[in-house]
Amino acid sequence: MAIDKVTLQILANHCRAAAENMAYTLYRTAHSTFVKETEDFTIQLLDVAGHTVGVPMDLGATWYPGLHYGKAIAMIPEYRPGDIAFTNDPYSGFLSTHVPDLHLWKPIFHEGRLVCFAAGHIHNTDMGGAVPASLSRALTEVHQEGIRFKPSLLYRDGVLNRELLDVMMLNVRKPEQNMGDLKAFVGALNTGERKVREMIARFGADTLMQGMSDLMDYAEHQAREILRSIPDGEYFFADFADEDGPEGHPARLAVTLRLRGDEAVLDFTGSDPQLTSSLNVPTGGNPRHTLMLVGVYYVLFSLNPNLVLNYGLTRPFTCILPEGTVVNPSSPAAVGMRSLTCARLRSLVFGVFGLAMPERMPAAPAGSSSIVNVMTHDDRTGEAMIAAINPVVGGGGGMPHGDGTDGSGADAAYLKNTPIEITEAEVPIRFRHYGLAPGSGGAGRWRGGLATRMDFEALTPNTRVTARNRDRCRFRAWGILGGGPGAPSRMVLNPGRPGERVLNNVDTFALDPGDVVSITSPGGGGRGDPFAREPERVLRDVVRGYLTPEAAEADYGVVVRGEGVDEAATRARRAARLGGAPPPHFRFGPEREAFERVWDRDAYDALTGILAGLPIHWRHFVKRRLMEAVTAEGGGGAAVRAAWEALLGTLPPLRALRRSRKLAAE
Repeated sequence: MAIDKVTLQILANHCRAAAENMAYTLYRTAHSTFVKETEDFTIQLLDVAGHTVGVPMDLGATWYPGLHYGKAIAMIPEYRPGDIAFTNDPYSGFLSTHVPDLHLWKPIFHEGRLVCFAAGHIHNTDMGGAVPASLSRALTEVHQEGIRFKPSLLYRDGVLNRELLDVMMLNVRKPEQNMGDLKAFVGALNTGERKVREMIARFGADTLMQGMSDLMDYAEHQAREILRSIPDGEYFFADFADEDGPEGHPARLAVTLRLRGDEAVLDFTGSDPQLTSSLNVPTGGNPRHTLMLVGVYYVLFSLNPNLVLNYGLTRPFTCILPEGTVVNPSSPAAVGMRSLTCARLRSLVFGVFGLAMPERMPAAPAGSSSIVNVMTHDDRTGEAMIAAINPVVGGGGGMPHGDGTDGSGADAAYLKNTPIEITEAEVPIRFRHYGLAPGSGGAGRWRGGLATRMDFEALTPNTRVTARNRDRCRFRAWGILGGGPGAPSRMVLNPGRPGERVLNNVDTFALDPGDVVSITSPGGGGRGDPFAREPERVLRDVVRGYLTPEAAEADYGVVVRGEGVDEAATRARRAARLGGAPPPHFRFGPEREAFERVWDRDAYDALTGILAGLPIHWRHFVKRRLMEAVTAEGGGGAAVRAAWEALLGTLPPLRALRRSRKLAAE
């Protein structure tokens, strides 16, 4: 029996309040900087099937409402009061999406009946593995990314499994840090149980459980209402990460959006084969996997800020995720840097919806948020230490009615920066610069958000840095409706000194005392014709140091003299451009435009067809060989197929494989 609207809204508020209380407990008692300051965690209330029904809005990552614990929950044969289960294995239940993410869930019973679960995840700064902080794009298999645990019981009847915990702590670099966060996490789940019991006392267990179901139905209704407002059709878009591995070729993500009434299909056919680097996204082929729909949540929420955030939002969407691709890899593919790929998935979704309803969509956000970790020694104690320094977040894309946010975009808006004073007190480094990067936002009627620049100096020898999620050094955040692309990212060791070295997407390196690393994130893309931007807005950007007078004239047609606008010169400068060709729908920047003159959609369609006919372990190798062979502009699919035939001529095992597969098909 459905619950009346008033009671349902009250229940929604209570579920959110319970999640907020859980999140606050974790936030206030966590040990590591990455949880207590950066807030890389999630908190959820789940129904008995494992669907997310309540999330906080103000703390932690709020883009996980589609998270489904069902498969992982089912891997525990029996639950009893006092139990707490956990996992961090990306391939067991496809709940954790990389090894540092430790998920916990606690069953909540009433009179012997399971009512719901309190759940969530924390990102551990380190879970062991090949590199400090466990993650690097250069890793090639999940075994290198730290110790893993399939869904198991951490507590049984309220008693801690000490032997299992000891195994975990033996394999991580700073066990006291992991232990502190874990205790805080358990405290948060206990807070959730207490809040659920308060709801049961007020509403009754039956009403609470029915309310959770009705809340998901309501969220589904809201999502379908939005989809009905978007024109039906089929739309295609592609975006790229800079490379598919160290010094590799671009990693392509592609989607075809099919809109019919109140339903949407997102077909990711055409995305790259699973990579030998760690950019793969472990989904298990789940057609509603939360990581594939993160961009969708942003789209929906921007169109209706009163959405109820829960699993019901995902029901109108179906993702097609071909097996053995970057969006559905097979074990043991490395997945640690899936967050980089997810940032690209967000801009991919923004782009394809920007074709369906351009008047309502922003330009691309930066698409890269470098999360910097340092492993070194504390001179006061001589002990080794590992700490998260700061996320270096890029700018948001220009919006339909405003500039993109500076230094905070859709990719990582939930990640908070750590005050410099706290970092310098805890870690032997010294900040030399931290602020916005002038001139980095894409030009537009609505400017792209500015990037962030952070420079810090090492004070101890062999300071090992892991700067994960480095990207957009080559392919920029695109502009839309005539807006320009944002500035690329950049990372440099010892800038302006002898021996200066450009690192860009290299994400693990060592510093010695006096070494300085400078990291600049990408800028957001611009939206709309820059020459339509009001001169007073351009002047304000110049006065604030966001733009140079030269850039104001070149990009916006605004001539600035001193602290004012030369109105006559500006009118003349802008009039000189009238009558030109209409601006393109997207402006990708010269790097991508040059690449796609060789590797256009026809060429990629041919490549996708060839790779789909191969075993998974051959695909990445063949992709790279064909990329190396096809370099002339305009060859399209014919050039790719010719290169494929030539490759077959040099590799007898590949020829034999093709013959056997043809015979099997016949």
